[in-house]
Amino acid sequence: QVQLAESGGGLVKAGGSLRLSCAASERTSNIYSLAWFRQAPGNDREIVASITWNGGATQYAASAEGRFTISRDGATVSLQMSTLKVEDTARYYCATRRAATLPYDFWGRGTQVTVSP
Repeated sequence: QVQLAESGGGLVKAGGSLRLSCAASERTSNIYSLAWFRQAPGNDREIVASITWNGGATQYAASAEGRFTISRDGATVSLQMSTLKVEDTARYYCATRRAATLPYDFWGRGTQVTVSP
């Protein structure tokens, strides 16, 4: 199964930037797409952005459009986050799925992003 490891979280002031990375290993040939999700305390997990493994087609949540950029370099998928807001504070996870019709079923452990006022 795919192994995923996130990194790059931290504390940043509102308006600042952070770059998250998700390193994929093992069976990466089975990946159809990789997505970044986030979950804040008391909130449901929500998808932030996704990218297809082959072709690099990207999609963004409305909250991320224009501020976040997802990209892939080899087996690492990055999420460049700019103009961060306090409401972006959450634990960010990357996950993969094997087909467009399947759920995201392999997950990393997440990395915390905290945006201060």
